Amino acid sequence: MSATAAETHDVNGPEPDLKRVMGPGLLLLFIVGDILGAGIYAVTGQMALEVGGIVWVPFLVAFGVATLTALSYLELVTNHPQAAGAALYTHKAFGIHFVTFLVAFGVICSGITSASTSSNLLATNLLAGLEGIGMDVPGGNTPILVVALLFMLVLAAINLRGVGESVKFNVVLTLVEITALVIVIGVGFYVMAQGDADLGRIVVFNSASDRGMFLAVTVATAVAFFAMVGFEDSVNMVEETKDPLKVFPKIMLTALGIAVVCYILVAISVIAVIPEGRIESVVNDEGKVLLEVVKTGAPNFPIDKVFPFLTVFAVANTALINMLMASRLLYGMATQKVLPKALGKVLPGRRTPWAGIAFSTALALGLITVVTLMAENSVIGALAGTTGLLLLCVFAVVNVACIVLRRDAGAAEAFRAPKFVPAIGAVACLFLVGPWARDSGDYIQYKIAGGLLALGVVLWLVTWAVNRTTGQGGSKFEDVSQLEG
Repeated sequence: MSATAAETHDVNGPEPDLKRVMGPGLLLLFIVGDILGAGIYAVTGQMALEVGGIVWVPFLVAFGVATLTALSYLELVTNHPQAAGAALYTHKAFGIHFVTFLVAFGVICSGITSASTSSNLLATNLLAGLEGIGMDVPGGNTPILVVALLFMLVLAAINLRGVGESVKFNVVLTLVEITALVIVIGVGFYVMAQGDADLGRIVVFNSASDRGMFLAVTVATAVAFFAMVGFEDSVNMVEETKDPLKVFPKIMLTALGIAVVCYILVAISVIAVIPEGRIESVVNDEGKVLLEVVKTGAPNFPIDKVFPFLTVFAVANTALINMLMASRLLYGMATQKVLPKALGKVLPGRRTPWAGIAFSTALALGLITVVTLMAENSVIGALAGTTGLLLLCVFAVVNVACIVLRRDAGAAEAFRAPKFVPAIGAVACLFLVGPWARDSGDYIQYKIAGGLLALGVVLWLVTWAVNRTTGQGGSKFEDVSQLEG
């Protein structure tokens, strides 16, 4: 092994900077909890409209694409065990500061759009829960918008106060998320056991669009990808994991497997319980597809009164994690002189990155408002699709980075993805980025993603100009491993 490779593999010396507290069990719950959450609540109905009864197929395809990328992540994280994820791998592979910036800012934007999706889901289910217990809840988009905006402000307040990444708290939230999905699956299988389900529908393709099966499944897979992301966040826990070289490969792949099994069973339950003619009307009432399964399948049990609040709990966890990540990355990029220095300001006493929190919250508030008021299509679909679009681009870069970095000698004990996996993963991700994988019309997802990245580029250029004027040099990543604080 070369000296360079050895330094890359053991950047922190014999002892890591962070305390290794996560064993296999806690890491598994962390990854499962990160993958499960807002995604399955947001996209299942939209996928059912696109492909009908075979809604489980796009989940399988999305799982395949995610697994290809996960294998590349595993090779990279075991060779470069630092907590900076995609930005670190991009910088090591290409050494181009602007490309590293685009990847890092793309991850930030994906966190903001994901949290915005979660806020709309939370608002929808919270209002449905309050209505279910007898409260008078006004209809229309305005109450949902107001609750979503208030929720983002609450997240900002929690973030400002300082929220440690408590593994034990994550375990509790993960168990709540799993409980909610188990209820849906249990209701679905109860209906099947009673003989009230038409199981023949789960192998029947029918689409509300004019697409053939291949294109319909492609579009549904791009939608489903929002539900399969989250595994990539785990690489940021590598310095806090016991024996990561041995533990990470098995645990990450196991977590992905658990997630896709849950998703397929939920998808089958949706098709089994909700009559075919009612799918479209349920989907139009955004974010309530799984709630409809519980209401329809178990009308004589009060589960439907509790389920919306379980959903709120699960979705809130997803949003909080996303906004914590976005604010920390903004702080890290500001301290590295890649974004304006003002975004790196920290609250005295609390030592929380208040400027990054304020900026990411303002972006989320504006995004939620603009998409809600101006989008002609689904708000949740537009925001969830933008999240998937941004992360698919990031994943394509990560796969290519894996190809580039494997040319250098790596750690002998590190994970090694099969030879052609990174290339296939990159092609698959780029294929799902294309317009053929999006709904026709104005392609609002490209507009949202492009607008967010354009804002980032403007900030980067301003920072570069200020640095040159003040004699501090151009924007640069001096230590990418510190980007996430």
